Amino acid sequence: MIRTFDIAVIGATGSVGEALVQLLEEREFPVANLHLVASGESAGRSLSFKGKNLRVRDVETFDFTSVRLVFLAAGSKVTQKYAAQAAAAGCAVIDLASGLPAAQAPRVIPEVNPEVLGRLQAPYLLTSPSAPGIALAAVLAALPAQLTIQRVTVTACLAVSSRGREGVSELARQTAELLNGRALEPQLFDRQMAFNLLAQVEPTDSAGHAALERQIASELKELLALPDLQVAVTCIQVPVFFGDSLSVSLQAASAIELEQVYASLDAAPALEWVELDDYPTAVGDAVGQDVVYVGRVRAGLDDPAELNLWIASDNVRKGAALNAVQLAELLIKHYL
Repeated sequence: MIRTFDIAVIGATGSVGEALVQLLEEREFPVANLHLVASGESAGRSLSFKGKNLRVRDVETFDFTSVRLVFLAAGSKVTQKYAAQAAAAGCAVIDLASGLPAAQAPRVIPEVNPEVLGRLQAPYLLTSPSAPGIALAAVLAALPAQLTIQRVTVTACLAVSSRGREGVSELARQTAELLNGRALEPQLFDRQMAFNLLAQVEPTDSAGHAALERQIASELKELLALPDLQVAVTCIQVPVFFGDSLSVSLQAASAIELEQVYASLDAAPALEWVELDDYPTAVGDAVGQDVVYVGRVRAGLDDPAELNLWIASDNVRKGAALNAVQLAELLIKHYL
């Protein structure tokens, strides 16, 4: 008899929460009872799951003892407020907002470092890394073992959906305003987003680095188990609704064997390698897909130990919801 689990999705009415619910149904996750939970503003709404309309509950009054597994997809502040409460109720917790320290809730990607789960004890607290971190680590982990990476430089072109539904609505509104010849008044973003590139995605610290840039660097070192890896990250906001694109340059310890790289990328189950006569895009390839696309894989112009590549990934589906569901699948298969 198949075991089933009572599950809660906190932040169920957000774009990531809705993607979680969709994937739980698509992948036939063994759900006994699914509890959809959100802030008081969204409580009372209904979402469809397996042909039924489920009413969204208020997180303030939700009883965590009624579930076994909790997805936290409502932002870091919500995670920090409710993770301990869920764990105290005996729930396994998967945080999609990076609201907990890595020492408390390690970052895990099933295709990269699943062995981390074996070192944990119940109740299990896990973090599903940032969308750019997942895409980047999935590609780097698939490279040949003999390729020793010394430095990674990445420019992450992030879709406005990285800012939630508000980011999507703001880009749509700005685009409509400009196309209709009306004066533009930015709201969510600090300046025009439509038909523009923003050199940063959030305020920076005194050294000029954004919190997400530092987070991606930290995630990469943890996920690849390379604490001394040198990482440089620049995140920019681009006028794309869904799908992140990353330009990556790696410095290896010795000359790159491109044929080995091609073979490794082609064999990786979580990747779709696109050969040099073509290249992937977020909109044309990655959005709605469950794999990370990688293309334009080439050696450096002047340095044979340099490797350059291009990554495209669905930031909401693959970069958030799917990784969290796959973590849950590992938990119920081996640990719960």
